[in-house]
Amino acid sequence: MNVLVINAGSSSLKFQLLDVDTAEVYAKGNCERIGIEGAFVGYESVAVEGKQKIEAPLPDHKTAMKHVIDIINATGQDFIGIGHRVVQGGWYFPESKVVTDETLGWVREVAPLAPLHNYAEADAIEVCRELFPDKGNVIVADTSFHYNMPEKAWRYALPRDVVDKLHIRKYGAHGTSHRYIWRAAKQFVGDDMHKLVSCHLGSGASLSAIQDGHDMDTTMGLTPLDGLIMGTRCGTIDPATVCYLHREGGYSVDEIDTMMNKQSGLLALSGISSDSRDIEEGAAKGDANCQMAFDMFYYRTGQLIMEMAQSMHGFDTMAFSAGIGENSATMRLGVAKELEWMGVKIDEEKNAIRSGEVREISTPDSKIRVLVVPTNEELMIALDVKDLLG
Repeated sequence: MNVLVINAGSSSLKFQLLDVDTAEVYAKGNCERIGIEGAFVGYESVAVEGKQKIEAPLPDHKTAMKHVIDIINATGQDFIGIGHRVVQGGWYFPESKVVTDETLGWVREVAPLAPLHNYAEADAIEVCRELFPDKGNVIVADTSFHYNMPEKAWRYALPRDVVDKLHIRKYGAHGTSHRYIWRAAKQFVGDDMHKLVSCHLGSGASLSAIQDGHDMDTTMGLTPLDGLIMGTRCGTIDPATVCYLHREGGYSVDEIDTMMNKQSGLLALSGISSDSRDIEEGAAKGDANCQMAFDMFYYRTGQLIMEMAQSMHGFDTMAFSAGIGENSATMRLGVAKELEWMGVKIDEEKNAIRSGEVREISTPDSKIRVLVVPTNEELMIALDVKDLLG
């Protein structure tokens, strides 16, 4: 049973056609620089050998989707429906939903919480409904998995009338990834796993406390800015910093927003890059700023792992995932060493192995089981499409 998965950004459109039952991928790629000069489509497909690149103007998402249709048609594979990754589901999407005029309107209504993403995602959904009128569409929101966490975890200590009027709460993000990480880890470990700290560590990074499949807390908040230090995001800081920068520094609200989301994090700390690979190389050469960036990342991640553990009153397993979590042995070791005091131990030889499979990297005497779980958000989205349309 095949599903087409679409992940639209403001100037990009990722796609993947896969068999939801076997996880076989027939085509995948990314339409990049939509609405910008130098646009192209990079893709892989069972219909051709090797990686392909189409250089062509992409003035809008509809034009990009037409290229996607050609690539999909060349595979000779049909599909039952289309799953759309939506970053912010707001208060309307405690679970995935079939696209209707009403549910599509909800995606736009909550867009102020994620303006760079939701508007583009809503546009992509409209294009798919127009180009594939006989196919059902499903909205899979990143926030859904976190929506039903305990109120003591999601509520902010602000005046209730303000909170209720503006729907202010902890929404979290990366929920589709965290849901998949739980699913894959549970299949790997079995009944011995009940309390998992899921570590989605990439350019965007978040943790999730998952107890028997239910989200108990997460590190991102009203927006994806909260929590861990990330590639270009500062993570949690004193909220009065915003007021101070505005009042004393003369920065506008928009300038502060840009500073904290796009000019901070590992980029600001290292002074060279937001990419952990560049920072790792700099630290190896003795760059003190790069080493401090890593030290702060390890320290903050260790702190927040313990916050997640508190929400479950302990944990038996932690799992590293996403770009950094899956690929950087150095980062995994650094985080684990922050937790050595409470019995976390990883086998450095196992940690150094690169693999696309779920694997355990902790030592036999570690008090916490430590896994590496390659995430697969596309498969998770496809499974929801199958449940709702199959």
